[in-house]
Amino acid sequence: MEADTQAGKDIQRLIEPLYRGKFWMQLVGVMLILGGLFTALSIVGIVIAWIPIWAGISLMQAAGSIDQAYVTGDDAAAELAMRRLKTYFTIFGVLTLVYIVIGVLGVMLGVGAGMMSGGHGMGMY
Repeated sequence: MEADTQAGKDIQRLIEPLYRGKFWMQLVGVMLILGGLFTALSIVGIVIAWIPIWAGISLMQAAGSIDQAYVTGDDAAAELAMRRLKTYFTIFGVLTLVYIVIGVLGVMLGVGAGMMSGGHGMGMY
């Protein structure tokens, strides 16, 4: 019995920094969900709106699991919270890589188009 109590205290000690940031996790989660809903209002946005909604739901679920893990000392809830945080960071890591690739391709196309036009229309007469 005493080992369970000690394990619960260890979980609480480890999860405390996340528990203190729970409000901000919930706030960012709600903002992502709302942003996704507003994005879905446009025709093109319907295609990508699920990404911020999914990330927001993952973050909200992680905050709930963190709360449960801190209050009860439940190690399964702490593990679930970590898995959901991993999902959140994976989503944004992949998005970041996609945005970098799109940005680099945009710059390359812009430079290529400028070179193909021979500088015409760039203030050179």
